[in-house]
Amino acid sequence: MPPGSVMTVGPHACSSATGFEHEWLVADGTGGYATGTVAGLRTRRYHGLLVTPQRHLALAALDPVITLPGGAVVRLAVHEWASGAVDPSGHHHLEHFELADGVPRWRWRIGEFVLERELAMTHGRNSVAVVHRLVAAPAGASVELSLTALCTWRHADAERDRTAGAPEVAVVPGGFTVDGAYQVSGPDFRPIGEWYLGAYAREEAARGLRPVEDLWAAGTFQATLVPGGILSVSAFSGDLDLPPPAAPVVVADARRRARKVLRTAATAGARDGVDKALALAADTFIVTSPDGSPAVIAGYPWFGSYLRDTMTAYEGLFLATGRFEEGARLLRAHRDLPAQMRAGALQDSDGPLWYVHAAERHIARTGDTDLATELLPVLEGVIAAYTKGTSDGVRVDPADGLLLIDADESGLTWMNARLPRGPVTPRDGKPVELNALWANALGAVGALRERCGRDASVVHARRDAVKAQVIKRFRAPDGWFFDVVDAQPAAYPKGGGSVHDDAVLRPNQLLAFSLPYAPAADEAHLRSRVLDAVGSALLTPLGLRSLAPAEYGYHGAHRGGVVSRDTAYHQGTAWVWWLGPYVEARLAAGLPVDGLLAAVEAHLAEGGLGSVSEIAEGDAPHRPTGAPFSARSVAAVLHARAVIRENRKLQTASSGKSGKMKLARDAAPRKRRNALR
Repeated sequence: MPPGSVMTVGPHACSSATGFEHEWLVADGTGGYATGTVAGLRTRRYHGLLVTPQRHLALAALDPVITLPGGAVVRLAVHEWASGAVDPSGHHHLEHFELADGVPRWRWRIGEFVLERELAMTHGRNSVAVVHRLVAAPAGASVELSLTALCTWRHADAERDRTAGAPEVAVVPGGFTVDGAYQVSGPDFRPIGEWYLGAYAREEAARGLRPVEDLWAAGTFQATLVPGGILSVSAFSGDLDLPPPAAPVVVADARRRARKVLRTAATAGARDGVDKALALAADTFIVTSPDGSPAVIAGYPWFGSYLRDTMTAYEGLFLATGRFEEGARLLRAHRDLPAQMRAGALQDSDGPLWYVHAAERHIARTGDTDLATELLPVLEGVIAAYTKGTSDGVRVDPADGLLLIDADESGLTWMNARLPRGPVTPRDGKPVELNALWANALGAVGALRERCGRDASVVHARRDAVKAQVIKRFRAPDGWFFDVVDAQPAAYPKGGGSVHDDAVLRPNQLLAFSLPYAPAADEAHLRSRVLDAVGSALLTPLGLRSLAPAEYGYHGAHRGGVVSRDTAYHQGTAWVWWLGPYVEARLAAGLPVDGLLAAVEAHLAEGGLGSVSEIAEGDAPHRPTGAPFSARSVAAVLHARAVIRENRKLQTASSGKSGKMKLARDAAPRKRRNALR
């Protein structure tokens, strides 16, 4: 990982198959984005230069063509077609790709001629700016540059072909509009109006989805360039009567904003190039929702915003990056959470518990007692909703005080992949991580009541009772925790079938040791056995396997069609976000964590550049898969690095105090020298 916030890819990677695997992402702060591969090949149905917050693909590509002095024509785009052909192959002219302050830059070289492209989005608006600049040319030489706009208007999860009819393109001053939904503007627009048939997306083929679509060549933008000259194109949706700033201004503003994000992160402890890359990656997931409140996109290019992902990622995205004010506004935006739980609007067993955790961690970090006073009734409302029983089928079992998921709602945990027949990993009964979060939430509410000067004895007593039950009920003969107790197979009608405890080895039990008010935090011997089991069977370079390889139903590969991938999703696939709880549990046990994050930090330079993939295959070589840009993964690495950094500070401070005490005791100069060693 290079220092600073710059990441580069050289000519070999740019012009080979590696360039088809590296992806870049630019987000607009509203949920819209632009994304593609370093080489320029569209390998996913989601790749394009303008995708709206509603997940509609608009401008798919701008294909550059250079005409050199003497008439030689060089096509710099790259496309793959249903026939198997890759044509044109403009990536062979790429000598350099750079991601600097979050702004991607490409450079093509044709002899002495060098063309550069930069791309950025207007923050707070669905608008992209693409700037082409002739960087170098022989003395007195100029080139003709044209950009062919390939367009569509479809949902990002679908395809559009010529049978649906051509988009409605209207020529307007400075460019054109498509279906009245978005506008593309640039110099000297010349309409074309023809189909490019059979554009092929190899990643969709690998995922068992339809990989072919047709693109509409709306027209070209033209300019004659001398060294230093630019050709800029803007594309935007929303209010088409309100044009965005000039494209070079958008690029400059994006760089200034990135530097501001880095300064804020530095105040929270960000130091090296990895910290900076992660802080910029975190920024892509934090958006402003239509009502003006902050929200978190769970991952690009296909995820939306979900409570569980948002609150699981909260510490890393907001606290580790110093974004305290935004975080507080996000927490306030969920003040209606108890009402949603009562109404059955969540379909999420643990998201509210992660919300309690996020709120308590924010207040503990910032000391914001006003926020504590404001949110305490909300957090107590969450506890009350679980106690009474949510409409989603999660309730407290009066027999032991633990949280129970009804059999009909067995797909409500974070392991929520579903097939037509039902959940892939049914976990009705009492899942271990749900009850670890439950005990933690009770402890958090107790701590906040004390912070607000209120009596907390009742909630502390309740937490102690839940803690005792977790230790009693979940301790398994194999040396680790049961994954679920009182489990009832979802195939049986409610109340029928056999109830059992599931001792399958998964990472979920880590929350019983890693959370601030973890129910098993004091069980040192048990924690040691759990960490040994988890580390030996689940740990991979890019996260923790969701199921141990020796267990029945393990899937070490995550590939193929939807059914194949969803079956493997929580049955052996490694999840990066579990590195966070694993690091915290090891630090709580006083165990070393050196090198645990080395592989995932190196991963920043592969896959989704500057970001972290959602998952990786459980089997070596642990190929990254899933969403190439994942909020929970980025947040976990940010938080884990911050926790490790803080732990080292405490160790250094402790060592320094010990050394000073020894120096005070030892009068002889020789003893002083020995102590200083």
